[in-house]
Amino acid sequence: MACRISELVIDCADPERLASFWSEVLGYVELDREEDGSIEIGPAETRFGGPQPTLILSPSDTPRAGKLPLHIDVNPTDRDQDAELERLLALGAKPADVGQTGTENWHVLADPEGNEFCLLHARIQPL
Repeated sequence: MACRISELVIDCADPERLASFWSEVLGYVELDREEDGSIEIGPAETRFGGPQPTLILSPSDTPRAGKLPLHIDVNPTDRDQDAELERLLALGAKPADVGQTGTENWHVLADPEGNEFCLLHARIQPL
């Protein structure tokens, strides 16, 4: 018997803003809202418990931004990396510097609250 990741929780100052951003990035939809202001987003087709984890954007008075012990990596599914980079920047992602050499085949970005994530090079099939 094993476990699998079903949800990732991100503490943030503005759950609405991050839910909107990450929904656009991942093609997710809003699944649920809690009384505390948390917003859960995930794939429309499979919802919670499917092959992809949902994201819960949880309001916090002290959200942590920058280099987190855990970060999200994303891959393009329907375009090449350069086109996906343009799309992510247009959505509000910003380039982030974590000491890259410039020879990497991925891009380090930050979401609208400064949480770092990587856009990897390989194009993968959508689920």
